[in-house]
Amino acid sequence: MEQREVTLHGHRVAYRTAGDSGPVVVLIHGIAGNCSTWDDVGDRMAGHLQIIAPDMLGHGETAKPRGDYSLGAFATGLRDLLELLGHERVTVVGHSLGGGVAMQFAYQFPERCERLVLVSSGGLGRQVTPFLRAATLPGAELILPLIAHEKICASGALVGRLLGRFGVKPGAATLEMAHGYASLARTDARAAFVHTARGVMDPFGQRVDGTERLYLARDLPTMIIWGRKDTFVPVRHGERAHHKIVGSRLEVFERAGHFPHRDEPERFAEVLLDFVKNTEPAHLTPEVFRERLVSGA
Repeated sequence: MEQREVTLHGHRVAYRTAGDSGPVVVLIHGIAGNCSTWDDVGDRMAGHLQIIAPDMLGHGETAKPRGDYSLGAFATGLRDLLELLGHERVTVVGHSLGGGVAMQFAYQFPERCERLVLVSSGGLGRQVTPFLRAATLPGAELILPLIAHEKICASGALVGRLLGRFGVKPGAATLEMAHGYASLARTDARAAFVHTARGVMDPFGQRVDGTERLYLARDLPTMIIWGRKDTFVPVRHGERAHHKIVGSRLEVFERAGHFPHRDEPERFAEVLLDFVKNTEPAHLTPEVFRERLVSGA
């Protein structure tokens, strides 16, 4: 995975890329994450696919301006990045919040979406981990600087290294949470995190519900991947979505948690490659999409 960056609308956008032939697959990370979460998977698929894994606005090495952090804005930013890079049609893969962005991208730009892959996705039910719900509470901006202070984050990294010396290997989910937690040490990153969280959640859970539009994915090849041990977003969200999307494919990783692509990268790469190779890309024209909206089915 090669690190690159471009300037889009006057802001820096960082992304990683791999492969130079085959279908284009876009990998979208979750909230407080970044494109490095896909490194293990991207390396395994580089010989078969063209991989693009961006840092979304407000995340990773991409700019963190004061602005719009809604799902619609993320989807539009993704469309603009792909246009800038010269890719008209893609398979879009989204993890957690990235799943919500992927669904929004398919909804806003159906003619650009060949396939949809949802990985432990948000936007398919109310339940979500209390940690994320807490970020939507009044005053969260005042608490985050205390718990995400650089010295505290550095102490956490030190503990992780010490555990490693004693042969204790933190799980993938623990490492991902630690990386996301450390990223909030920056003021602009904290602001982006809070704005993003409040755009899709409230203190009672997820408030953006994509299930009412799942009928629109009827002719869009769709795969849902979930970890059975996911404690962030329950697997039943994925199972329910699978039943609503006619012809969809469900892959439950029994040993994985909220990050199946990190817990089992080899299997993840295998099922994703198989899905892309053995499904015909969708060709949803605006006319077809309009007819489906009119019929409501």
